[in-house]
Amino acid sequence: MTILVTGANGQLGNHMRLCSARSRHRYLFTDVDDLDITDPDAIKGFVAQHRVDVIVNCAAYTDVNRAEGEEAVADKVNNLAVGYLAQAMAASASLLVHVSTDYVFGGNLNNTPCTELEKENPTGAYGRTKLRGERAIAASGCRCILLRTGWLYSEYGNNFCKTMLGLTATRRSLNVVFDQVGTPTYAGDLAQAIATILENGLAEGNEGLYHYSNEGVCSWYDFAKVIARMSGQMECDIQPCHSSEYPTPVVRPSYSVLDKTKFKQTFGIRIPYWTESLERCIQNIKKSEK
Repeated sequence: MTILVTGANGQLGNHMRLCSARSRHRYLFTDVDDLDITDPDAIKGFVAQHRVDVIVNCAAYTDVNRAEGEEAVADKVNNLAVGYLAQAMAASASLLVHVSTDYVFGGNLNNTPCTELEKENPTGAYGRTKLRGERAIAASGCRCILLRTGWLYSEYGNNFCKTMLGLTATRRSLNVVFDQVGTPTYAGDLAQAIATILENGLAEGNEGLYHYSNEGVCSWYDFAKVIARMSGQMECDIQPCHSSEYPTPVVRPSYSVLDKTKFKQTFGIRIPYWTESLERCIQNIKKSEK
């Protein structure tokens, strides 16, 4: 089986590279310089040339604030390109694995974890474009495993974990919002879950929408406190604050905890608790700095 991973230089894409080293399948990795996924002809040509059986789409426009002023640009990657990938897979009766976001929610005042049946109500351009991408997949009729996730972090690229490691090491004090609640998701765990589904042939007959994040719940404030403790950087005084104290161009979800029941029951994959995975990630970052 030939598996194409797009957005291969991002957080999830890099962890898919690590997973591929243990696979019996053939993996191909592309990023924007290798394959322009906003070009439908380029996608069709690549899929035909390499006889691609599965596309794992890790590519996305993820700058949530910037998307408010660049919705058309975000839409090209998060919606139009996704539609092209889906159409290519539909034409060959192949599988698309696509990663979406908890930001398709946000306008609903939730206080219980969101299931796949929750009505989408995004509050910003990023969430809107990602939701359009989901609908483009549905319109294509392709076979798809669609995974919504949230609060992704890893050893790679820019993310909250790495930002907090830098800030807590250089600042005496820091304010972090406590009124936005979700679940940190380690990209390594999500990549391994995808790889397990593909390695074990679990996608067949189980196509559909699923939620995946690590287990547990916390605020950004709690996330920051645990990062500081695990990294041994306790001299920084981290205090909770309200979102209103740090206004941004987009209203972010106040509660976007994802219910993973359907995913766990369908695939039988154990999902680690968020602090277990965070500790592994921080250890890996520290090793890479030596």
